[in-house]
Amino acid sequence: MDQSWLDKLMSKKGLYTVFWVTAIVMVVALIGFTTLLVKEVPPIPQKVIASNGSTLYTYDDVVAGKGYFQEFDLMDYGTMLGMGAYLGPDFTEETMHRRIVSLYDAYSNEEFGVSAANLTDIQRGKIKEMVKADLDKTKLSKGTVVYSHESSAAYYDTVEYWINFLVNGNKKLAWSGGVIKPEEARKIAVFFDWGQLVASTKREGTNRTWSNNWPSEPLIDQNVGWSSLFWSLMEVLLLWTLTILIVYLMYEYFVKKEKDEVLEQPLVLNSLFPSQKKLFKYLPVVALFFLLQVILGGYIAHIYTEPAKNFILSQSILPFNVIRALHVNIAIVWVTVGWLVGGMFIAPLVAKKDLRFPWLVDVLWLALVVVAAGGIFGIYAGATGYLRDTWFWLGNEGREYLNLGRVWDIGLVVGLVLWFLMVFSTIRKAKENNVMVGTIIWSAFGIATLYMAGMAPVHKIIPNFTVDDYYRWWVVHLWVELTFELFAAGVLAYLAVLLGLVPRKTAEKVMLFELVLIMVSGILGVGHHYWWQGLDEYWVAIGGAFSAMEPVPLVILMIEAWKQYKDIKLKGKEFAFTVPFMWLTGSAFLNWYGAGFLGMIANLPIVNYYSHGTYLIMPHGHVALLGAFGYISIAFIYIVARSKAATEGRVWNDKYSKIGFWLVTGGIVLFSLPTLIIGFHQTEIAYKLGYHAARARETVEAVKGWMWFRILPDSMIIFGAATIFVDIVKKTFLSKKA
Repeated sequence: MDQSWLDKLMSKKGLYTVFWVTAIVMVVALIGFTTLLVKEVPPIPQKVIASNGSTLYTYDDVVAGKGYFQEFDLMDYGTMLGMGAYLGPDFTEETMHRRIVSLYDAYSNEEFGVSAANLTDIQRGKIKEMVKADLDKTKLSKGTVVYSHESSAAYYDTVEYWINFLVNGNKKLAWSGGVIKPEEARKIAVFFDWGQLVASTKREGTNRTWSNNWPSEPLIDQNVGWSSLFWSLMEVLLLWTLTILIVYLMYEYFVKKEKDEVLEQPLVLNSLFPSQKKLFKYLPVVALFFLLQVILGGYIAHIYTEPAKNFILSQSILPFNVIRALHVNIAIVWVTVGWLVGGMFIAPLVAKKDLRFPWLVDVLWLALVVVAAGGIFGIYAGATGYLRDTWFWLGNEGREYLNLGRVWDIGLVVGLVLWFLMVFSTIRKAKENNVMVGTIIWSAFGIATLYMAGMAPVHKIIPNFTVDDYYRWWVVHLWVELTFELFAAGVLAYLAVLLGLVPRKTAEKVMLFELVLIMVSGILGVGHHYWWQGLDEYWVAIGGAFSAMEPVPLVILMIEAWKQYKDIKLKGKEFAFTVPFMWLTGSAFLNWYGAGFLGMIANLPIVNYYSHGTYLIMPHGHVALLGAFGYISIAFIYIVARSKAATEGRVWNDKYSKIGFWLVTGGIVLFSLPTLIIGFHQTEIAYKLGYHAARARETVEAVKGWMWFRILPDSMIIFGAATIFVDIVKKTFLSKKA
């Protein structure tokens, strides 16, 4: 490779060009794959009939069942095609397994006059082939699907099982019942049966199911395909190669300091703009919601451990699925509000001018309070059956992470757009309209608008679960791995320069390099969520290859955070923003550990096939949420609090701030240990005995000691969050004059 060409490529101008070319290519590719969606998703049949011609259910029944599934938020209790919460069963696999077991018994009685339990090994082999033949004869299409007499009987039995389960409850599995009506449960059971068709019937012209042979089911010899093994190998080789390349480029072009590079004077604030002062009331709200979120996390952890017992209040009052939805969505609220605070605080610093209408900060605060309160009410009231006629608009939309009713969705989008306009209209006045500022602006635009991908169509649900989940991951993944990462990169680079830690030229180049890698990995990396939900096999390749690159930009964050930390120590000077910097450094570490290291554990296709829908995903999700976004949100509120103290001459003490930091950080790292062990155990059982055995309660009971171990890390996080809340309230409203 020509060195001069590489030098040009690694220059600021070259990286800027590469970023935009990469972004355009990746976005066009995603749009192109999206256009194929209609052709490859599993269809919903117009009707499913028995071999005698009687109708079992219709297209409208499936769609109605999906609506009830969402209304009562069953995705925050169990999983559908492996997507959702892990306390209840996987509704797809449980329905499929019951159909298969019923077919075994039916054909055993017809062929040998005995139940399946009494078959000899030779007889069992013949019955297995008969069951597989029955499933192969069932063809999923947009027209009419025909069930054999034996499959029709299995369908009726399974529907009755689900009606009893959903209506009357199952105390051993923490499902109280008493909310869903029998006619609603019947439609939900129909939706589950469509899911088992996706998982058990062959995609036309192939020898694999619509879910690419997921889940593992030994009773019909359903197992992982060659493509998962092949692309796992390619992912490891790609990651190894890229790591070498990145380390070389970092050492050659970014670690070396140039002679003309100088550090800017650290930020010194003598006064705050009126709009910045209005942000003070946001700070305790962020800290309070963080505390509430982790308390709810402790509650559901107890139910995970002892599902048959109540904890504090009866589960009929505090159902698991409702509290789990609140736990997730309150996290989204406090993280988002913290980032809004950061954007509105930084904008006047960049522009050296205040917002044109400072009172909009108060309007946004009020709007966020209304949306948060309405959303919390809707999540609870919707899932517990109090909003049957208005659940879609005001209740619980029942899509994991995206639970807000549509009215609250719209309110959140309005708030995000208002925030973007406030930030944009202020920053665009800045004289230093550099690449870091541009990144902050346009990633803010992406954050504000990308949420809309999960709101189409605005007035009703998407009928097909696979299509719905496709766009749900556009919000969840592309927020997490793309727009939030871009915003974080811009903010971290800008703050590093502003605080006098990194030369501007270095910060801009490192940030641009990171943006290129985020674009490469973040957009098509969304494919690792699509392998088993009904999309075609090429997503295994796309998801595997691009997921391999997701940890790479996180390595850069880690290196830069450590360099900045060393700079502070070597200077031996007082650094006013020590506490915010601790949270930023912690963010870099947990981002690498949670999103990178723990993410790679489950991202390999061959591992993900067996671990999909198990506890092995939990440490990745929890640590990555705090690392990638939560810690930056907390850093923002401490930056504002520290600036308030500095400009008002208030006493500032880091003691309790640091205690809160180390409790939360130690707790979340320790949290990953028991969840990893439980997840590995489930994955081993899925490999040996099949996914149904992996999700059985007995499998989790075998490692129950590790579930109880979670008391230690959960308590550390809760006490840490409580310390932060008290500390923020004291620093914001009760601190004394110096």
